[in-house]
Amino acid sequence: MWQRAVDWLVYGQLGLSAGAPLGSALDFFIYDTAKIFFLLVVIIFAIALLRSYFPAEKTKKVLEKVPESLGNVLAALLGVVTPFCSCSAVPLFIGFIEAGIPLGVTFSFLVSAPMVNEVALIMLWGLFGWRIALLYIGSGLVVAILSGLVIGRLKLEKWVEEHVYRIHSGEAVIETLTWKDRLQYAWGYVGEIVGKVWPYVLVGIAIGGLMHGYAPADFLVKYAGPSVWYAVPLAVLIGVPLYSNAAGVIPIVKVLMEKGMAMGTSLAFMMAVTALSLPEAILLRKVLKPRLLAIYFGVVAIGIMLTGYLFNAVLR
Repeated sequence: MWQRAVDWLVYGQLGLSAGAPLGSALDFFIYDTAKIFFLLVVIIFAIALLRSYFPAEKTKKVLEKVPESLGNVLAALLGVVTPFCSCSAVPLFIGFIEAGIPLGVTFSFLVSAPMVNEVALIMLWGLFGWRIALLYIGSGLVVAILSGLVIGRLKLEKWVEEHVYRIHSGEAVIETLTWKDRLQYAWGYVGEIVGKVWPYVLVGIAIGGLMHGYAPADFLVKYAGPSVWYAVPLAVLIGVPLYSNAAGVIPIVKVLMEKGMAMGTSLAFMMAVTALSLPEAILLRKVLKPRLLAIYFGVVAIGIMLTGYLFNAVLR
């Protein structure tokens, strides 16, 4: 229904040609903008209602009591309902450390929060369908859990800056909310999240629209197709210096795939952009010593590259 309405507006009312680059780009931009914002509002509202039952202090208390391996899984799942960019996840990461939660468990959260969250799920579902959305979410959770397990087994607590363990946030009061309170919280949460991500969404869709309309067909097949062995590590290296969240990078990834980039390479690029970034490294350096910071980036990057190669091999 939406596609017909957008086609009517762009090609019927504005008089643009369906085969022209401008018409194709504008059709892409309007359709994806309407669909993504609708999905963002509906699904973030539903997830916010769920989150109202699990405040951060309650979550920390649960993670303190469970076995470490299960804690990695729970921390990674917590990242799904916390739509933070890599930088804004750092304060909660510090809170987990000072609360006594094992280092590996906190790293599972730190990887998962920016890379695997409801915003990514919504946009991937809207642009690619549920299969690819679940594929990305599942692989992201695996990378987050395994990265945390590896770092936890290495026993690297000595490479956390000493001042982090001297931070004490105190005991927070967990309030009992009424149904009306939860609804108000959910609507406020929708406004907060959409208010933060809408510029990224529009910029990402605009770039995707321009590439969709003007980029030559199959221009990436030669350099980033499934048969190019170096495409995955190159995508990760390119993605790390970039800084965006899922809302900004997913529309671009969609067009990259349409132009010939392999599925695994596209997922690896997106994971690198969202889970690893230079601003995140600068923030983490305040709480992690250089060796631990390098190990964290290295372990996560290896996990992302292995995921990319796996999907390129399976999804030919």
